Amino acid sequence: MDIRAMTVLAASAFAAFLIAALSGRRIIPFLHRLKFGQTIREIGPSWHKAKQGTPTMGGVMFIGSTIITFAAAVIVCQFFLNIRIFNATNLTLTRLFSGLIMAVCSGALGFADDYIKVVKKRNLGLTARQKMFGQLLVALGYSLSLYMAGSTKIEIPFFGEIDFGLWFIPFTMFVVVSMSNAVNITDGIDGLCGTVSFVAALFYVVVSGVNAYFGQSLLAAITAGALAGFLVWNLHPAKVFMGDTGSLFLGGIITAFAFGINQPFSLVFVGIIYIVEIFSVVLQVLYFKSTGGKRLFKMSPLHHHFEMSGWSETKIVTIFSIITVLGAVLAGIIILY
Repeated sequence: MDIRAMTVLAASAFAAFLIAALSGRRIIPFLHRLKFGQTIREIGPSWHKAKQGTPTMGGVMFIGSTIITFAAAVIVCQFFLNIRIFNATNLTLTRLFSGLIMAVCSGALGFADDYIKVVKKRNLGLTARQKMFGQLLVALGYSLSLYMAGSTKIEIPFFGEIDFGLWFIPFTMFVVVSMSNAVNITDGIDGLCGTVSFVAALFYVVVSGVNAYFGQSLLAAITAGALAGFLVWNLHPAKVFMGDTGSLFLGGIITAFAFGINQPFSLVFVGIIYIVEIFSVVLQVLYFKSTGGKRLFKMSPLHHHFEMSGWSETKIVTIFSIITVLGAVLAGIIILY
């Protein structure tokens, strides 16, 4: 990647940061006026009750920033800097743009869920069946778009490229839905999901750039910048929550980055926190049922267990982010070497 392309990445990320950060000055008061406040779960930690009424749906800040900045960057690159993003192969372009569309559709599903929560003043939103149907529909559309563009082979660490054939579709759907729900569950304390996702996005900036996927690297850089701008308002004590609007978008976009460079198994390492979080919920339920009511963790997801153990939210975010960095380094070593 030449200096001009690197400059575009840095400038675009900074622009996304500014748009997201400055938008908070308008969007957060607007959400307050609409009374779009978070309803705290009755079964959550008791001290979370103090967060009752904090505006949710803040994910629109970094989603809007990402879309606006990416569109502007593509126009500038294509028509003014002679960096031809659209000169890539059909498969590369499909991975890039269908991935962004999939993430936006996931965010729209989350928006519907958040809207029901704040209007009905309850923390349930869409029913589990409604949400799962929506997620499967979005995942199916994304999977079919990649398959029709010729994507059936997947790079697997230590085994090389494996042709999944028609099984590529259900595999991709499984990864999209699983990661969306895992990221959604990770969004439980101030700054956690945003910070972990920021680290993951930075990882895909580097790996995409090294592997000459400039479009993917550009979108990842913009996403990272937009998340940094959002975190200005979301770090403890949070002035706004991303809601399902933001977390489902992030689940989609991080997954799209992985498929965009044909390295979906990199999510095992980069998304280690997401995976541990969702598995802590599964293990808690299984253990509870198998032991007649005993609990494996003080509370699930895992970040609540550490809260109940006396860890501060800031400490949890810091430790989980460091683990994500280590996972990203390991993924980079496996992919690049």
